[in-house]
Amino acid sequence: MLKYALLGFLHYQPMTGYEIKAWMDGSTRYFWHAELSQIYRTLKRLERDGLVSSTVQPQEGRPDRRVYAITEAGRAELLRWLRTPSVEPEALKNALLLKLFFARPAGKEAILTQLRLSLAQHQRQLETYHTIEGELQTLGEQQPELAADLLLWRATLRFGIQHEEMTLRWLQETIAQIEAEFPDD
Repeated sequence: MLKYALLGFLHYQPMTGYEIKAWMDGSTRYFWHAELSQIYRTLKRLERDGLVSSTVQPQEGRPDRRVYAITEAGRAELLRWLRTPSVEPEALKNALLLKLFFARPAGKEAILTQLRLSLAQHQRQLETYHTIEGELQTLGEQQPELAADLLLWRATLRFGIQHEEMTLRWLQETIAQIEAEFPDD
């Protein structure tokens, strides 16, 4: 999937791996992220496969920059992927759920501590999403030509907001249930 994330970013404009990482950290990292080393490895593979090209831009007093651009073959591959329906359900991997499933030996207080910490983390994440919501509103006012992109960006953001709201409700219910029903240590 990283391949398609990189092609998606390069569809907007040519960038260095470092710039892609910065864009990713400011947008898709909430649902798809990568380390800089993974980005550079994948860019090299994409270039070898003819999906991106690169040019070296000399810089004075600093190392040269390698700027990547999507090729026509890369655009075709991105469009092929975008137009292919995703029909497989996403596998859920969640460390908190795994821990909770086996948590009985840890005892009530340890379980509640973990759940309360998770509750605070998800509250902070929801606040972050609401901040991003305001930033997207401002971006839309400043760059109306991004209206179609903003519609899609807001849709992914709404997923994040609703996921956090659901998780917060579940955490609050689970904490209350464990407080009331789980045997004391």
